[in-house]
Amino acid sequence: MNYKQTMKTSLQSIWIILKLVIPIYIIADILFYYNTLSSVSFLIEPITTLLGLPAEASLAIISGMFLNVYAAIAFAAPLDLTIHQWTILAVFIGICHSLIVENIIMKKIGLSNTYSYSLRIIAGLIVAFITALMPSNWFSSSVIENTFIQVTYNSFSELIYNSLANSMVLSYKIIILITLLIFIMDFIKTRKFIVESKKNVSKGFSLTVGIFLGITYGAGILIKEVDSGRISKDDIFYIGTFLMICHAIIEDTLLFVIFGADFTMAVVIRALAAIVISYVLLLFYKRKQSHCLSKNIVKSEI
Repeated sequence: MNYKQTMKTSLQSIWIILKLVIPIYIIADILFYYNTLSSVSFLIEPITTLLGLPAEASLAIISGMFLNVYAAIAFAAPLDLTIHQWTILAVFIGICHSLIVENIIMKKIGLSNTYSYSLRIIAGLIVAFITALMPSNWFSSSVIENTFIQVTYNSFSELIYNSLANSMVLSYKIIILITLLIFIMDFIKTRKFIVESKKNVSKGFSLTVGIFLGITYGAGILIKEVDSGRISKDDIFYIGTFLMICHAIIEDTLLFVIFGADFTMAVVIRALAAIVISYVLLLFYKRKQSHCLSKNIVKSEI
């Protein structure tokens, strides 16, 4: 294990968190306190209503989809969300985040942008909606109390001061968690069985790595295999579909658990959704491939 490289990666992540989470949290706090969100939340209110979330969660959803999980949490943290609502958000953002960046990787292994965007947005909405329909008493959390309670400030400077303090606490929690995860994940990546398995890529190995380490690592190791033609199109389709719904399942979920999301429910729901959806879509994909092959054979005979 290269401790210098791991420390460098950790410091880079800390810097990203600090420059992203703190300003976004303060902006979210200001917008929420002065009720400014009501003027823009109507744009995505149908989605928040469908998922049983407050309209103010719209910025958390948008920023999570096009930026990353950190941005989504920074916007959602000042809101008084319940355990059930945090879990719904964890499920949706877990499936549907960093779309632009991660879909570039999907494109490299052969899945179109249209398919990737459509799958993650539609699957995210469906799975989160199903989560919202579940009874709230099914969800529990290890977080005893909500740290982010709306209070009355005597001045704008007092609002900024308290918001900055809360954003620092939020950043501290995320940094501790991410640093630990980076060291654990880097340790796993350097294990002999991981290194040797990368030389002989299999569907099971790619899925396992992607589920725990994320799309970038899980699908990334397939790129050379895809270019060489040593992995079938069916496997590429299945792996890509599965990972877009269920990837980095520990790291992403734990970030939401800090604020009250139910870890077990979020993980189980995403894993089951990935199994069912990827299997069903694979059947349709194979049927489509078979149909196209039959048409080509008929044309060639004519």
